[in-house]
Amino acid sequence: MDRLRLPRPLVNQILTQAQHSPEAEICGLIAAKNGAASRCYPVHNAAADPVHRYRMEPQAQIEALRQMREAGEELLAIYHSHPHTPPTPSSSDIEEANYPDAVYLIISLDIKGVLQISAFCIANGTASPLVLELL
Repeated sequence: MDRLRLPRPLVNQILTQAQHSPEAEICGLIAAKNGAASRCYPVHNAAADPVHRYRMEPQAQIEALRQMREAGEELLAIYHSHPHTPPTPSSSDIEEANYPDAVYLIISLDIKGVLQISAFCIANGTASPLVLELL
């Protein structure tokens, strides 16, 4: 995979979530149906230091994955924000990437007045950037 296509309403939902939490990382899952991004599942960040890390609340993550399965969806992407740094994977983001088939999206609030979002494949300790297309 060299690109990720996302509908604008879904991207707007994620960006709005990030804007409502400017001092703490947000996180969640994006589902796909028939290969196309279909729905966003926000998940509470349960990290001890949510300003610098994200850790999806385990029960909420399991529930989101169950809802996907029941809706005939599959996991497409995992997203989180960086309130004060660029939208590139940190060393902990790379170390803790446990879904090699999922795309990782990072939203940055680091630039005044502009939100940035980047997509990566993270596997075997390597992050490879993807082209992000908004539909």
